[in-house]
Amino acid sequence: MKPLAILKDCEDIRNEQSEFMKFPTEVNRYCPYCRLMTRQKISVAKQKSRSAAHPLSWGSMKRAKSRGVRSGYGNKGRWGSRPPISKWKRKSKSTKRLTILYTCKVCKKSKGIKKAIRTSRIEIGEKVAK
Repeated sequence: MKPLAILKDCEDIRNEQSEFMKFPTEVNRYCPYCRLMTRQKISVAKQKSRSAAHPLSWGSMKRAKSRGVRSGYGNKGRWGSRPPISKWKRKSKSTKRLTILYTCKVCKKSKGIKKAIRTSRIEIGEKVAK
């Protein structure tokens, strides 16, 4: 086989591969609540933002005060009155961390994976999550 033909085969394979991860809609998996192997539905967890719902998030002033770090004069260069710069010239990350949830069909309880997957999009069956 000529080197040019090998390169062409590699390009065909590269075009066939997708940019996102594929998962089936259901999978047979161990449920820690039922303590049985059951059919479980796969879904992606919603992205939660840091807001009033998460007052003790990592860099919040409330958490700093409760730990005793936010004491003394001044804002320590962190908790100023000016808002952070929202319009940067480029995004720092091109992908998001997506958490996969497995929902048991017997007990209807959900269990997430330990570590989120960093990918641009996840395809579950025919549905695509960005």
